[in-house]
Amino acid sequence: MYDMIFKRKSFRRFDDTLALSNEELQKIEQQLYKFPPLVDDINLKYQIVKQDKTTCKRGEYCLLVYSEKKEDYLLNIGYVLAQLDLWMASENIGACWYGMGKTTEQQYGGLDFVIMLAFGKGHSVEFRKDYTKAKRKELAIIWNGESLVDVANVVRYAPSSCNSQPWRVFCESADIQIYRSTQVRSMIPEGRRPYYNSIDMGIFLCFMEITMKNKGYEFKRMLYAGQKKDEDEDLIAVANYRIL
Repeated sequence: MYDMIFKRKSFRRFDDTLALSNEELQKIEQQLYKFPPLVDDINLKYQIVKQDKTTCKRGEYCLLVYSEKKEDYLLNIGYVLAQLDLWMASENIGACWYGMGKTTEQQYGGLDFVIMLAFGKGHSVEFRKDYTKAKRKELAIIWNGESLVDVANVVRYAPSSCNSQPWRVFCESADIQIYRSTQVRSMIPEGRRPYYNSIDMGIFLCFMEITMKNKGYEFKRMLYAGQKKDEDEDLIAVANYRIL
């Protein structure tokens, strides 16, 4: 999936003349349950519905995601769906995280609706050609430390809700501390930012791990349950990676 980090992009427009075949839809459904989760004991379920069955106005279909509401469930969803997003790019399927989308089916299989992903068939030429043209914060804003800059220059291109990029990384030698900033500028209503930015952090962790594995780093991961960074009220601890 590493190469797809540089190909994927968020699709805002879809070609109505293209349509996914039944075989492609079946392939997506089969693939969904193959992605490793961030947290093993959180149950996830999915529904694929036509876009017009939701409030979403993009794509041919929407993937509705349902989850148990356990600790770190939002991180887990971001982590799993990031893998799907990258896999879809490899199949020339365009996707767009649609956080504000609504569905009438708020529960499925005893689980609660969390977020949807709009998707549809894309032309290969519509995917990103030069990932460095994506609008992202300066590296110095999100990454503190001179270690693993080869990783930093890739993971900074992870997608996030309204491009808010809430991740803040403190890297000292073999120790990587990852935080969620509560002070990001965003169109998302302030009360909803922790919800969507927690999903974003799961996406970022997925990109981190894919990139570190590609670069040959072995690591051990530890998740935190929302502790603050020392006396800094603006940074919420998310994860620690120890390079082995």
